[in-house]
Amino acid sequence: MTDPVIRALDESDAHLFDAHPDPLNAAAAHRRTLHRPDWKRVALRDGTVVARGAWWGGPDDKEPVNINWFDVTEGEEEAGAELLRSAPWQVELEINLPGDWRDHPDLAAAAETRFAAARAAGYELLVERFLYRWTPDLGLPERPGRLVYSAEPDDAVFFDALRRIHSATLDAHSLKAVEEDGLDRAAQEELDFFHWCPSPREWWQLARTPEGDLAGIHIPAHNPSGPTIGFIGVLPEHRGRGYAYDLLAECTNFLVEHGAEAVTGATDRGNFPMAANFAKAGFPVVRERINFHPAAQA
Repeated sequence: MTDPVIRALDESDAHLFDAHPDPLNAAAAHRRTLHRPDWKRVALRDGTVVARGAWWGGPDDKEPVNINWFDVTEGEEEAGAELLRSAPWQVELEINLPGDWRDHPDLAAAAETRFAAARAAGYELLVERFLYRWTPDLGLPERPGRLVYSAEPDDAVFFDALRRIHSATLDAHSLKAVEEDGLDRAAQEELDFFHWCPSPREWWQLARTPEGDLAGIHIPAHNPSGPTIGFIGVLPEHRGRGYAYDLLAECTNFLVEHGAEAVTGATDRGNFPMAANFAKAGFPVVRERINFHPAAQA
């Protein structure tokens, strides 16, 4: 067996990326995602594509922020690993899967092939996440009306709220950021992400109780693929009252009132309270995402 050949692609040979089978229907997950041809790479053995990866970033990003499409032929785990190892960018890997992949042996086998290749390349599992998509036929979640919402132009107010929220969080990415760099850095990373989103800064919302106490924040946003629940966070001293649902309902209604015809969202599988809130608000799970990160960043 000949050694695999790893190739970066460009406009002239971008068609090679589509020559790989797609048993997990990743193309459906990425139908609204734009990938740059020169951020795509394939592994070929005897001229046949046996692994592929698409690195992704926003339209103004100079380098990719993650790998969000990664496929490997069964038995070609090492070729997939070399595809990742040899890339000039060592960034987080997202493996997008059908929501019912665990229930189908063929889908589970295809997923495990990708996981094995990622581990062989030195990536470690970070978190498994539910991906949601609300559409109008599901009906808008009713606003409970318990909180008062307002815009706030001062980033420092959101920064302080994020520090308090991240001091007691179930989100794996936030926990990793806090562990590695502290609360200030974790809060700043969130702010940087909100600013990166191509949606108006004026959309960011504070949520207060009728007495005027700050209870939480919600960020209605657009990412490059469309309207999304950018962030939902309740301050620790106000938890246990179900306010996360209030924020989610408000965020969804806000986006629809500003023209959204569908709204996406995500939460960690282990964040049972937030998963329950998405279910209560009528958001179905449409896919799952398994996040790996380079071990060197652990």
